[in-house]
Amino acid sequence: MSNSAQLEQIRNGNGFIAALDQSGGSTPKALRLYGISEEGYANDAEMFGQIHKMRTRIVKAPAFNGEKVIGAILFEKTMDGEMDGVPSGQFIWEDSGVVPFLKIDKGLEAEADGVQLMKHIDGLDALLKRGVGKGMFGTKMRSVISAASPKGIAAIVAQQFDLGRQILGQGLVPIIEPEITITIADKTEAEDILLAELIKQLDALPEGKDVILKLTLPEIANVYKPLVDHPRVIRVVALSGGYNRTEANARLSTNSGIIASFSRALTEGLSANQSGAEFNNMIAGTIDSIYSASVSG
Repeated sequence: MSNSAQLEQIRNGNGFIAALDQSGGSTPKALRLYGISEEGYANDAEMFGQIHKMRTRIVKAPAFNGEKVIGAILFEKTMDGEMDGVPSGQFIWEDSGVVPFLKIDKGLEAEADGVQLMKHIDGLDALLKRGVGKGMFGTKMRSVISAASPKGIAAIVAQQFDLGRQILGQGLVPIIEPEITITIADKTEAEDILLAELIKQLDALPEGKDVILKLTLPEIANVYKPLVDHPRVIRVVALSGGYNRTEANARLSTNSGIIASFSRALTEGLSANQSGAEFNNMIAGTIDSIYSASVSG
C-alpha cells in the first residue's frame, strides 16, 4: 500500500495514534511502570533493548492493528531497530496496518516566557531523509507551554511551524505538538492564545502543505473545533498529558473530531510479568477504551 493509502487512513480512519516514543529521559520511568527496575539493565544499550522488547510486544498484540490504531509514533532507536527481522516502521505498516511516525525532537530548552522551546535538532535534514528511507509517513516534535504568555506561545508555535515546513519539504507530514501543562492555573487562557497562534500559522501554509496537530485536552470542550475544521489540518489528536486513562478518555469523548494519541495512558497496567494471554487481554481492553473515546466525539 502506498503513501496515499496511509494519508487516507490518518485523515479519515476510525481509531487513534499510539505514542510509543519514550526517549532516554522517560524510558526508565516507562520501564518501572512496566515492572522492570533499574536493576534489570546494566547500561543504556540494555535499557533500550528492554523498551524495544516492550514495544515489540505491544505492536505484535492481536488488538494492535489498523482497525483501531491508525498510526504509531516511534522513537529513533525503534525506527532503526527491527521487529521479527523486519525494519520496525515497515513491520508495523505491513504486519499491523498501522502508519509509522518518527519522534524527531531532542528535548527542551530551559523555560523562558512561560514556555520551553525545542532544543536545536542537529542534522535534521539527514534524519528526515533517513526516516523517508525507513518508511516513515511523518514526524512528531514536542514543546511545552507552562503559562498563558502571548509572547512565549507565539514563539513556540512559530518554531513548530518553521520546523514543520522543513519536514514537509522532505515529503513527511509533521505532527505539531505544543503541549500545555495540565496543572497550570491559567490553562484556559493559554488555550485561547494557542488557538489564535495556530490559526495564524495554518492560514499562512500553502495549499497541499497539511499538518497534524497534537494538543493537550482542553478545559472547554470543542474550543479547538476551528482547528479540526481547518483545511490545512489533516487531523487533531490529543495527548493524555498526565491525566490517567479514565480522565483522558472522558475529556476526549466530549471533543468532537479529536482522536487520541496517548503514551502513558496506553501502557497503563501492562507488565513484563504478565503471561501472553494476560498482556494481550490488557492491551486489547486499553485499545478498546481509547478507541471508543476517540470515535465518540
